Amino acid sequence: MDRIQGKVSFAQAIRLNHRAWRLWWGICPGLFVSVACFCAARAACPCVSVWMTARLVDELAGGRDPRMLMRLAAMQVAVTGVLALWERGLGRLKQYEEDSALCRYDRIFMDKMFSLDYEHLDNQAVYDRYAQIVEHDKWSGLGLYQTIELFETFGFSVARIVGGVLLTASMFWAKVPGGRGGLAWMNHPLWAVLLLGAVIGISACSSLCAGRGQEYWTRFAAENGLGNRLAVFYMSLSRDRKRAVDLRMYSQQERVGSVYMSRNHPLGPSSPMSRYARGPMGLWLACSKGCSAVLTAAVYGFVCLKAWAGAYGAGRVTQYTGACGNLFLGISDLMNVFGRMRSNGSFLERTYEFLDIPNTMYRGSLTTEKRSDRKYEVEFRDVSFRYPGTEEYVLRHVNMKFPVGSRLAVVGMNGSGKTTFIKLLCRLYDPSEGEILLNGIDVRKYRDEDYRRLFSVVFQDFQLFSLPLGENIARGREYDPGRARECLEKAGFGGWTRVFGRGMDTWLYGDLDEAGVLVSGGGAQKIAIARALYKDAPFMVLDEPTAALDPVAEAEIYERLHDIAGDRTAVYISHRLASCKFCDRIAVFHQGEMVQMGSHEELMADKGGMYERLWGAQAGYYQ
Repeated sequence: MDRIQGKVSFAQAIRLNHRAWRLWWGICPGLFVSVACFCAARAACPCVSVWMTARLVDELAGGRDPRMLMRLAAMQVAVTGVLALWERGLGRLKQYEEDSALCRYDRIFMDKMFSLDYEHLDNQAVYDRYAQIVEHDKWSGLGLYQTIELFETFGFSVARIVGGVLLTASMFWAKVPGGRGGLAWMNHPLWAVLLLGAVIGISACSSLCAGRGQEYWTRFAAENGLGNRLAVFYMSLSRDRKRAVDLRMYSQQERVGSVYMSRNHPLGPSSPMSRYARGPMGLWLACSKGCSAVLTAAVYGFVCLKAWAGAYGAGRVTQYTGACGNLFLGISDLMNVFGRMRSNGSFLERTYEFLDIPNTMYRGSLTTEKRSDRKYEVEFRDVSFRYPGTEEYVLRHVNMKFPVGSRLAVVGMNGSGKTTFIKLLCRLYDPSEGEILLNGIDVRKYRDEDYRRLFSVVFQDFQLFSLPLGENIARGREYDPGRARECLEKAGFGGWTRVFGRGMDTWLYGDLDEAGVLVSGGGAQKIAIARALYKDAPFMVLDEPTAALDPVAEAEIYERLHDIAGDRTAVYISHRLASCKFCDRIAVFHQGEMVQMGSHEELMADKGGMYERLWGAQAGYYQ
């Protein structure tokens, strides 16, 4: 995995974070309101407490009126209690909004995945990019989600600074009485400027040291993400039912443990991250704390010296020392926020690279005809195709028409281009050369969703969902149970009522329901065929529809092939040439080209042809 590059500039960091905040505002505006209110309440509590404590100390050092002391104490308890309740209530509201934002955070990437052209979804590099975003997020929140924390820290530090300035401003214009130990020089405005400069300078130094220490987290984000991935993977092996047999048969338990507990593990005690934590990373963070201690000592010295000179009383000392500490922490946090924005900028750039992947497939605007007679004719006209980013053609000069209501079988050896041919037919890809026509019009001129409604497809690597059986078949919550049953029985699942005890309401798999049914490969394939039948599209495409079925079930499917397809135009991809005898025409693909076309009898008559050779090779196994 490649290492994350250096920090971005401040200007870039501000632009990247501003975009992130706009993105969050679009999906969860209440988050910013709740965070702003919570930060104000959180900063107000210590400020009010410091101010009222100062009044109480002044009274104790001065008049000591019992009534006034009781009144001040009661006010402090009441006000502090109200502010604490206010802060706690706003904190719960903020937490609710953050949890809501977290749920919608995943939706950002889900929506992007759903909207991408299929060619991007079929590209491993896109998944790798998304996997890196997830790894960095899971490791330490780096990326888009960290911008919420940065906004909160920014708001809180600004509120702290405002509170600190309001409570310390009077310290600078409080005058030392003349002739008091020669300390009248402290009345000069230059000292206020120097003290403020010291606060800002030492705060900046503290933030710089903290930032240098925190950089190691981002510098080793790739290695740490790998460590997280290894930990999750190896821990999940113990509860992975599919791997349980192999783990035991090949004694992999010890291997798993040795890898996970290895001293060379990316998160182990000998890892580079651990060494830096004991070395320069720890030193930088220690220097940050040292700067804080130096500034605290300087502020305390100035405040106490001016109080000793008679500029103000003991209560003000309490107020100014507490407020200066708050002001220092606010400035330090604010500067630290900008440093973290820069460090996080590289991860935001990667997130935006994924979110900004452009769709390049042409989007047409024509709607397809709504024909009850299913009279749709598709034609491949000199179609060639190569996958994006490659130079090798996987299909060359394919010419073919799909007569309405016909049965077409597509056969050939592995890698001959059969599945790619189906992807082009369904317009998951567009041809690199040539054109595909629907009723004489280029399919690129039609709206994607309208064109794809014409196809019911069962791909070889189809997926069922962890939802009730009826919703799987109908692809939605609202459906006709009677029609779903009919489709299931047409697909050859006659005994489905014995398998699914709750009928169409039986959940598949146990991911979302403890009583979910684990469906066998053959049963899942029949459900997938039933799903294709329920869609009732004019074209039915089956990619290896009987691969997981036993020979008896396979024969049953092909014997009922005509009834299953009905008046649809049907396309079958199969390695088992026995299925081709039931089709009107057979297209034979070899090395990306359609080398033969005809009926079973016609192709068998072509001695030495590819189809006759494939048939002979398979027939030998049954003799």
